[in-house]
Amino acid sequence: MSSATFTLSAFGDEIADDLQVQLQTLRELEIDHLELRGVWGKNVLRLDDAKVARVRQMCAEYGIGVSCIGSPVGKSPIEDPVEREVSNLTRIFQIAEALGTRRVRIFSFYPPDTTSSTHYDAYLAEAIDRLSRLTKLAEREGFDLLLENERDIVGDTPARCHAILSAIDSPHLRFIWDPANFVQVGVARPTERGWSSLGPYTTHVHIKDAVLAGGDVKPAGDGDGQVGELLVKLRDSGYRGFLALEPHLAIAGRAGGFSGVGGMARAVEALRQLT
Repeated sequence: MSSATFTLSAFGDEIADDLQVQLQTLRELEIDHLELRGVWGKNVLRLDDAKVARVRQMCAEYGIGVSCIGSPVGKSPIEDPVEREVSNLTRIFQIAEALGTRRVRIFSFYPPDTTSSTHYDAYLAEAIDRLSRLTKLAEREGFDLLLENERDIVGDTPARCHAILSAIDSPHLRFIWDPANFVQVGVARPTERGWSSLGPYTTHVHIKDAVLAGGDVKPAGDGDGQVGELLVKLRDSGYRGFLALEPHLAIAGRAGGFSGVGGMARAVEALRQLT
């Protein structure tokens, strides 16, 4: 019998900008964790201490835990000074500490030219060097960084994500598997092709799906992301972690997405049918 357990979480800013609406909706959907990316018109990185304290208080009132900080660290040009992201990550750690989570989502930087990914391998060494520095900071401060695959980022395909993770080889840098993001960079059968190399690093999953023809985002199981197959692999491996809903059903932009209350409910129902 598998020892796997799936715990649902969701990006609150996919539901609404207001935290109370986010938390009320999560309670109604019987989801006990919030993936914090944005609230009250601000990215999580831009929340001051008073706003962070308010988030903590409201989450406690609703009985909602924070599963992970959906930070924007690494979603920046690879040619920018890395010290800027070191500073940003330091602030994110302060926010994460205040909200009771040790898990922080990061990215692997934008190459100068994102019109084609054919040259992205040339930036792997620089991305690895930068992420190594951030990982050492996480190790020193006692946090875990979760690298998300993303289009227009150096770590966009299973091969490049594996190259980064295996080169750094730290328990403080793990992987967030996002099926839709793989599909949107043209990876067909992502679970079939990527699980053997990325499964051992996967400790967090973002749930959204997409179709190869055009890249439109869909609820889990309605696209080409092999979400059902991924859940089987996770279960067989004894995965004990979060499935974080990030549906992007109304808006799917570079800085984030939006689904609304109804869209989130639809996404949750689709995922529950698969699990």
